[in-house]
Amino acid sequence: MSVHKDIALDEVRKFHQDTLPDGKFVPGTTEIWPAGAVLDESDRTALVEAALEMRIAAGPSSRKFESRFARKMGRRKAHLTNSGSSANLLAMTAFTSHLLEDRRLRPGDEVITVAAGFPTTVNPIIQNGLIPVFVDVELGTYNTTAARVAAAIGPRTRAIMIAHALGNPFEVAEIAQLAEDHDLFLVEDNCDAVGSTYDGQLTGTFGDLATVSFYPAHHLTMGEGGCVLTSNLALARIVESLRDWGRDCWCEPGETNKCLKRFKYQMGTLPEGYDHKYIFSHVGYNLKATDIQAALGLTQLEKLDTFVDARRRNWRRLRDGLEGVPHLVLPRATERSDPSWFGFALTVDPEAPFKRAELVDFLEDRKIGTRRLFAGNLTRHPAYIDQPHRIVGDLTNSDIITEQTFWVGVYPALTEEMIDYIASSVREFVAARG
Repeated sequence: MSVHKDIALDEVRKFHQDTLPDGKFVPGTTEIWPAGAVLDESDRTALVEAALEMRIAAGPSSRKFESRFARKMGRRKAHLTNSGSSANLLAMTAFTSHLLEDRRLRPGDEVITVAAGFPTTVNPIIQNGLIPVFVDVELGTYNTTAARVAAAIGPRTRAIMIAHALGNPFEVAEIAQLAEDHDLFLVEDNCDAVGSTYDGQLTGTFGDLATVSFYPAHHLTMGEGGCVLTSNLALARIVESLRDWGRDCWCEPGETNKCLKRFKYQMGTLPEGYDHKYIFSHVGYNLKATDIQAALGLTQLEKLDTFVDARRRNWRRLRDGLEGVPHLVLPRATERSDPSWFGFALTVDPEAPFKRAELVDFLEDRKIGTRRLFAGNLTRHPAYIDQPHRIVGDLTNSDIITEQTFWVGVYPALTEEMIDYIASSVREFVAARG
């Protein structure tokens, strides 16, 4: 069997080399995507090897990835999920667990978040019967501030859940201190910011829980996938239970009586000795990833530092190339941070002699892909208008983002030639319109 596998994998490597694009960049013809996966021969081979071994459920690769990723991110525990959205759902739901006793979140409790972001940071708040409290963000960093969060804390505030915007850290040390001072839970949505640091400390290590996405647009990919990270072992156990159908048992699927007490538990009103593998202590889900996904994640993880360096290099080159261009708000890193950039945001001054849509159309015509800064002001979307929520202060900048902001890519597959073409195209457009 091993001989046949070796032959198959050797053919996979040959196939990969045969299908490589020529790599020639033709301005105005070659697509410059705003985001995407960077996949090489080792990634393709790992996927096929996992498939050949029929590792179609969570297994050894999943456990190995969880261990290595937790260590890389400086956390004690990592739990793989089928998406970053599921990771966010598990993180917020964990705070509603009865195991937290008086600290558990209950329907009607408030969670502070930002209005300008992606829905999956806010949806778990609503899905758990909690009330989102929206605050505004700053233009340039596209993050909120500790002062805004502090002003939003009220008598029913129990948690904070905020994403690091486009890889740029929010004031996470200060906000983590606010959470500690007011006995609040903190979730860092780190989906866009793997490898970013604040005060020299990795983002995703400040909160009670942190989440990551492995969608192809993100820093690492499994195709689909996500992760919940924590150093709090009690919270880790809750996350695991919620992810794995809500069961109380911690044995991996296929394991039998690892705890040596499988038939010695009595919980709820079940008879004593009921099989622990089928005792459920939470109303949970099945949000696990597969070993095929994890196999890809393991080869991607080996390249994380290289990916992060490329993102920072591309962002800096584009920032330098656009320095001094009028009518545009250029992005800036939050003070004391070193972002692992997800994208490069541009905001057109409302008083500019051109509209955002005109600049976007110009770039898209040149095959330069653009994206909006996600949902803009979420409170203006039909899904949220009638949802219970509270707004603290105005959402002026979130509205400006809705109307005037977009972003372009800096991900590792973009070459210096591509970055320079983006910069020269923006400069050409702005110069032509005064």
